[in-house]
Amino acid sequence: MEPPATAPVSGSARPGGRDVPAQTRGERKERTRRAIMDAALVLCEDSSLVALSLRQVAKEVGIVPTAFYRHFASIEDLGLALVEDSFASLRAMLRDVRRTDPDYTDIIDSSITVLVEHCRSRRAHFAFIARERSAGPPAVRSAILHQIELVERELATDLARLTDPDFWSTEDLGVLANLIVTLLVGTTEAILGARPDAEEVIAERARTQLRMLLVGSLRWRSSEHEESRRHAAVTPMRPGRG
Repeated sequence: MEPPATAPVSGSARPGGRDVPAQTRGERKERTRRAIMDAALVLCEDSSLVALSLRQVAKEVGIVPTAFYRHFASIEDLGLALVEDSFASLRAMLRDVRRTDPDYTDIIDSSITVLVEHCRSRRAHFAFIARERSAGPPAVRSAILHQIELVERELATDLARLTDPDFWSTEDLGVLANLIVTLLVGTTEAILGARPDAEEVIAERARTQLRMLLVGSLRWRSSEHEESRRHAAVTPMRPGRG
């Protein structure tokens, strides 16, 4: 009597007789998607996303141009994915800093440290954001602005926990968050354009600027400025003299 036929073995077998696929279809797709994103970052180093072609990216990755559409609908769609990828980890780490370091000084020092480390480890991503913020396609510019606004909102929410609600209005917390994030964006762009040995000088200057900003904010009382703001809103401008 002949032994029963055995099914073909796919993948690699591991102890216990179970077969393990070398790589799933989903894993291969994710690896190719990541390769496309990395290639776009490299190709955009000396130009903007608007000058990038689908064929350039496909050639860099080693895939046929039509395979690009299995991952992204267009170059603009690829740019949107890069924006999301660039901000995701930074936003998460900045949130963690604010929730584990309740002291203002610790928050300042840790936030700048996180920013500098991200600029070093993800330099291509931050350089991409810095370029596309002003030179990218409209949808990508809007996505970057949206991500920066998300950072501001998250910061304003955390600042509300650290400040006295009797002294600070929601509107003023938003203004403070905007000032801080604007400073962080400027620091990032300064680091990207500087030599490596100048990074710490830039970082220390940013820490000093943030301390000065927060020292002033500790004396702020929203209620003291509400009346002047209301007055400014209802007082008509006087016509200039002819």
